[in-house]
Amino acid sequence: MLTLIAAVADNGVIGNGNSLIWHISEDLRFFKKTTSGHAVIMGRKTYESIGRPLPNRRNIVVSRSARTPVEGIEWAASLEDAYQMTRNEEAFVIGGGEIYRQAIDLAERLILTEVHFPFEGDCYFPALDKNRWKEVSREDFARGEKFEHPFSFTVYHRIHE
Repeated sequence: MLTLIAAVADNGVIGNGNSLIWHISEDLRFFKKTTSGHAVIMGRKTYESIGRPLPNRRNIVVSRSARTPVEGIEWAASLEDAYQMTRNEEAFVIGGGEIYRQAIDLAERLILTEVHFPFEGDCYFPALDKNRWKEVSREDFARGEKFEHPFSFTVYHRIHE
């Protein structure tokens, strides 16, 4: 199963200058717990912003350019190649914006941390067609331990006609 996992501001922003805009401790713990033990698929820029393979995960980086061997990283020439590499396991697409746009039509599930504030940024999550996705769970927070804005952990499943 292919799942997109992202933290998304009310206005669709997911990042700025190839980095996260916010630091939500609860979201980082949620991300780690949810993706540990599974494959994660990311674009080259997302990988470079992280700077290392994520521990306890199969790390697949999508890049069309030359790929230097890195311990803990598998390279894929396209999202389709990465998708084929993970056909028999649960995989999470973790960014960035272009990879999310390419993957949204392949995904069966979305796990979104919906950040209820319109942050400014230059990278966006694709707009959701609410006729194609059904909300199946939501956990709301008035604020985080160190984050002043409300947010929600929300899961959507694809609606099959």
